[in-house]
Formats: sequence, C-alpha cells, structure tokens
Amino acid sequence: MNDLHDAPGAAGTTLPTETPSALTTLHARLNSLLGGAARAWLDQALDEAAAHPGTHGPISVWELRIAEAGRRCGPEYAEAARVLLLYAARADAPTLARVYRQGTADERRAVLEALPHLVTGPEALPIVEDALRTNDTRLVAAAVGPYAARHLDAHNWRHAVLKCLFTGVPVDAVDDLPRRAHADAELARMLSDYADERSAADRPVPHDLHLVLALTGHPATPTGTDEPKGPTAPDGSSGTDGKES
Repeated sequence: MNDLHDAPGAAGTTLPTETPSALTTLHARLNSLLGGAARAWLDQALDEAAAHPGTHGPISVWELRIAEAGRRCGPEYAEAARVLLLYAARADAPTLARVYRQGTADERRAVLEALPHLVTGPEALPIVEDALRTNDTRLVAAAVGPYAARHLDAHNWRHAVLKCLFTGVPVDAVDDLPRRAHADAELARMLSDYADERSAADRPVPHDLHLVLALTGHPATPTGTDEPKGPTAPDGSSGTDGKES
C-alpha cells in the first residue's frame, strides 16, 4: 500500500507536511491486531483515499470506507481505521465538517480524534463546539483533546472544562490542562460558583473539580463538598442544558 507520507494534500488546505509519529505508530499497531482480511481491506481503503482524496460524485470512495470500517475492522478497531483514512485522504476542515455532520456518533468521534493531525489552524473549531454542545460523553471527551487545547479561546475552553464536570467526563481527558488552568482566576471563580450551587442543592461536588481548582493556584475550598459516588449528570442549577452560554 502507499505510505501515509505519500497522501496528497487538497489545494488550499493547511495540513501537516509529514505523517505524525503517533499515526505511524497507530497504523503499525492496527496492522498487528487486524486479521488478514481486515488488514487487506484497510490497505486497499488507504490506497484509495490517498489516490483519490477529493469527492467523486455525490460522495468519495474513502467516505464510504469510513462508514464500512466498523463492519470490516470490528468495532474495537474502527476508530483507528477511520482516523487513518481521514489522514490518508488529507481531509481539510470543510471535508471534516461534512463527514462529522453526516456521520454516526462513532464516526464523529473519529473526526474529532483526527483534527490535531489534519488541521493546523482554528478553522475546524465549529466541529469541536458542536461536540461540546452534546451530552454524549464520548464526544465531549474527544472534543477536549489537543486541537481544543491549541485553539479554543479562554472563555470557551473554561466552559469545556465545566462541561466535563457536568457530564462526568474525567478531567484527565482535557489536553494540556495544567498549563491552561495555571493562574486562571476566572476559571477558579466559575469552579467555586459551580461547587456552591451543587452544595446548595445538596448534591455532591465532583472530586475532579478540586483537582482543577488546585491547578488554577486558587484552591479555595467550596463549602459542603462531598465525594461523588458516580459520574455527575448535567443539572439545571448550573444554568446549562448541555449548551454553554
């Protein structure tokens, strides 16, 4: 098959010039795990994506392969295969937005995972913002990865951290959290307000909130805190319904 380095870029896109080592490692690992038929299918699909990255007809061949990946590679390996296909096709921000918009939740998560490898600027932020408006914890966790860490502005990044707390997504999923949270007094205020709201409603304060609060350098202890017994669901007292204001 064609090496991923050989995949051509679409005109006018801002894409990395070399295959990230993480994707090279991912490809090698996936090849070691797939059976012969699945590996042959993936090789052919990656070759097609590299040779014909643009849309031919209503939908490109590689986009059909994105949809097939679960059946061909198995659910446990489909996301990795989809990320590799998106990279081989050198999908730009508009293409990623289309695949995301038309895809299943699993396909949308693969788009989010592929973003930091494919788009160097902020033009794909609408995809991240859409995922953060959902209450699908797998999408939220993928949305707060390296791409969001690089490109979300301070206001939206703070709300992304709070969204993790609302939905029970571990804050370990938030890429570059220590650096971005450091000395962020506004984030500390928002966290303290949320903790106070939870306590006033006699609801547990997520343990992860204290971890983030400590990272801000403003580790004021909110009143009435408790260790949560499980993932914290979105609650009306925070003023959100899965959408950040």
